[in-house]
Amino acid sequence: MGDLLSYSGITTKVRAMESHLISENQFREMAGLSTVAEAVDYLSHLKAYEGLFTDLEGTSLHRGAIEQKLILSLYKDFAKLYRFANLNQRKFLDLYFMHFEIDILKKSLRNAIGNNHVDIDLSVFEDFFKLHSKLDLMKLSASRSLSDFLSNLEGSIYYDFLQGLSDTREPTLFDYEVHLDLLYFKSIWKVMGKHLKKEEKELLSRCFGSKLDLLNIQWIYRSKKYYNLQSTDIYSLLIPTNYHLNKEQITKMAEAGSIEEFYGVLKTTYYGRKADIEVFDLPDLEKLTKEVLDKIYRSTSQQNPYSIATLNSYLYFKEAEIQKVITLIESIRYRLSPDEIISYVENQ
Repeated sequence: MGDLLSYSGITTKVRAMESHLISENQFREMAGLSTVAEAVDYLSHLKAYEGLFTDLEGTSLHRGAIEQKLILSLYKDFAKLYRFANLNQRKFLDLYFMHFEIDILKKSLRNAIGNNHVDIDLSVFEDFFKLHSKLDLMKLSASRSLSDFLSNLEGSIYYDFLQGLSDTREPTLFDYEVHLDLLYFKSIWKVMGKHLKKEEKELLSRCFGSKLDLLNIQWIYRSKKYYNLQSTDIYSLLIPTNYHLNKEQITKMAEAGSIEEFYGVLKTTYYGRKADIEVFDLPDLEKLTKEVLDKIYRSTSQQNPYSIATLNSYLYFKEAEIQKVITLIESIRYRLSPDEIISYVENQ
């Protein structure tokens, strides 16, 4: 009864917001539009996005500006839920917010150490971040080197963690991004164990633990297919925590002599069975990851509607929707056919 009483209000709020998620038919209607302006206008008439693009028109309808507005809609949804949440629910949302911070850090880091610096405008997110974060977005967006970037993180939880990495060797962009992900998952595990009830911890572990496992699987796959790394080098890239995977399965995938052998091992894992993969089909691993995570996030919410899983599931699918919209709009920009557009959207 306690969970029902404490979650009844916010569950009702989430269900109302879920009703405004874009349907499959609406995506197909947008895929049939001819221009980016038409797609933006279509979005503007949907409840979740109304008023979002009022200051964008003509030449300002470039990818960066549209993407910023779409991400802002995710932040606004987060803010609505935060205002509606009780103290315990806010502890989870504070933890989830770290995911937004790390996305911003990765964007700023890529720009700071890339060969072609571009001006990135994070000012549109500034008001939102001031409520939940100690990061200075304006300083981060102005970083023009790794040393600038690290200096602009001083005073945050990220500074010592990343500074220590730069002091020990010559890390790459990939190293920094892996370590940011590692910090995120470590923080999740620590907070879940300390602040959440046993039932809530188990629900979130199913989602975040599976996401962690699948991230490690993807890194093993990419290391073998694109970089031809040795198994000892692959192990150094993996997050040293596993959920449904065991060490023997990780070892066999990392030491597989071919992609076919890698998939043969993957088929024997929890995730291979969950996705019902056929080894000889060599499925798209990112698509497989999405299918498995979609099932897990949806089932945790459906089976436990009056729990933290409801918040977690909504934010996951809202973020997925935004990626689909970005893909759809860019596909229209490049004049792909409606069938091609839907194919790309469904693979997001």
